[in-house]
Amino acid sequence: MPIRKANAEWKGNLAKGTGEVTSESGAVKGSYTSGSRFENGEGTNPDELLGAALASCFSMALSHGLAQAGHEPRSVRTEASVHLDKGEDGFAVSRIDLECEADVPGADDETFQKHVREAKEGCPISQALASIEIRAEARLV
Repeated sequence: MPIRKANAEWKGNLAKGTGEVTSESGAVKGSYTSGSRFENGEGTNPDELLGAALASCFSMALSHGLAQAGHEPRSVRTEASVHLDKGEDGFAVSRIDLECEADVPGADDETFQKHVREAKEGCPISQALASIEIRAEARLV
């Protein structure tokens, strides 16, 4: 299996520094700052990149599980909301909420929800993030 790479460089201190992040494929390239992470400043941040990784992995896993069960999806769209909270020991990602809408002809809700649970627990990024709570709400459209 391939090994995927990403690079990040941070220059300066936390408050006034700047960073650049790129993925090996070139699909991800952006700058980040303290303001883009802890406020609403311009640029990306590690937390939204984490959310993007989980949303894309979950969508793929759900699509695969449904197709394997004979329910070929037309589309699976997932939004991840990453909660970054400040605690006594500093900042931590405390939870990720997934909201999913899927167009799956012929699938009933019970079958769909079973595959949602399996994708949430089984996708590789969910497994890598097992130390935090991941919630998933999904509906057929």
